Amino acid sequence: MATIFSKIISGEISAYKVAESIDYLAFLDISPLAEGHVLVIPKNEVDYIFDLDDELYTGLQLFAKIVATAIKEAIPCKKVGVAVIGLEVPHAHIHLIPMNAVDDLNFSRPKLSFPAEQMEATAEKIKAALRKEE
Repeated sequence: MATIFSKIISGEISAYKVAESIDYLAFLDISPLAEGHVLVIPKNEVDYIFDLDDELYTGLQLFAKIVATAIKEAIPCKKVGVAVIGLEVPHAHIHLIPMNAVDDLNFSRPKLSFPAEQMEATAEKIKAALRKEE
């Protein structure tokens, strides 16, 4: 059965996409820890990140780095934190979270909810930062 992420890749489910390549996709988390919280996934559905072949794994990390650079430019923060948890969706993914304190990466904190207009605006800010880097 296809994961929710595979359904986003296929277009069955909409998402606030910020970056896409042939092999990878980055989109806003709909239950974020902070504004600008992005998920970066391979388009190939593999559950455990360390089961990705070396080329796909290193490509995912490099893609995440590009997206993280744009997040840092678009969203006021000290750094962009990185987390790989992988328990909630059986599809390898990296969380990129704008942070100003260590506790900003605490996944036991209540998740935030932003209106669609704000999510769209946030995605656009990150996309604009990516375009500046090209």
